[in-house]
Amino acid sequence: AKSTRSEAMSKALGRAGFKFVGATICYAFMQSAGMVNDHLTTCPRHGEVQASFRK
Repeated sequence: AKSTRSEAMSKALGRAGFKFVGATICYAFMQSAGMVNDHLTTCPRHGEVQASFRK
């Protein structure tokens, strides 16, 4: 999986000299760091996680 934000992160890291940081790797990092909410909207955790995001 990837998103426009993970693609932007990948490009920025590439410009900074990082290697092997494609959009998929960046998206996996974003998932593990809690930067994206991949819970289905029908999942009980979705609302809890969404509420914890900064606006």
